[in-house]
Amino acid sequence: MTMLQLGLVFVASFVAGGVNSVAGGGTLLTFPVLLSGGIDSIVANATNSAGLAPGALASFLGYRKELGGLRHLMLPLALIALVGATIGALLLLATPTRIFDRLIPFLILAATLLFAFQDKLKPSSLRSAPPSSLRSAPPSSQSWEEGKKFPLPIALFLLGVAVYGGYFGAGIGILTLAALGMLGMTEIHKMNGLKTVFTGGLNVVASVVLMISHKVDLKLAALMTIGAMLGGWLAVGVARKLGAGNVRKLVIAIGVMLSVQTLLRYWVLT
Repeated sequence: MTMLQLGLVFVASFVAGGVNSVAGGGTLLTFPVLLSGGIDSIVANATNSAGLAPGALASFLGYRKELGGLRHLMLPLALIALVGATIGALLLLATPTRIFDRLIPFLILAATLLFAFQDKLKPSSLRSAPPSSLRSAPPSSQSWEEGKKFPLPIALFLLGVAVYGGYFGAGIGILTLAALGMLGMTEIHKMNGLKTVFTGGLNVVASVVLMISHKVDLKLAALMTIGAMLGGWLAVGVARKLGAGNVRKLVIAIGVMLSVQTLLRYWVLT
């Protein structure tokens, strides 16, 4: 990559860090920039996951208080993430580059649609309740937490999310929240804490598998990590001024444009 392209990767990661802290969807900004640098699409995908994974782990530290009473759920989540992400990463490694290139437009479109319609996937209690109620749900609504385990259908759903996350990764956050909502969980901070454990864990596992297979550009991943963490710290103020709604609209528009652009690139012009 040229210095200009490296600069674009850093800027995209910086912006993604700020966007992720407000509305999510940062992967839709960084992955195409890596592709534009001319590197192999599978390497770009693997590097993207590795570069953004530390940000999720940093978020985990911020939810330590909320996760204090949920340790009985954290282990099953971690195990599901471990198994699913490993399967997804191995599937990615088994996919020929030419086939993955053909899948890219549809993967980006799927992630964009998940991001666009994430409110529809949230449990009704989270859609209709005012923000104040999400901060402090009554104790009775949290009685499910003590000693409750994941029902098999939800565990299988999360396993599918982990496989998808190990393979591509965009949109896994909202799918995880949907699964937690199916459990009857209503307190958003606890949900986000568990989501961070799951998505951060599977990203790390997938990144390790792909690193071992030499599919991660370590220098680019390090550059992305620095950019994303700085963006999450500094750019969040700008993103908040724009408003989560406007940031989401921008990310959705970019996602749609990228879907069309990659469809032309890999299906029409090749």
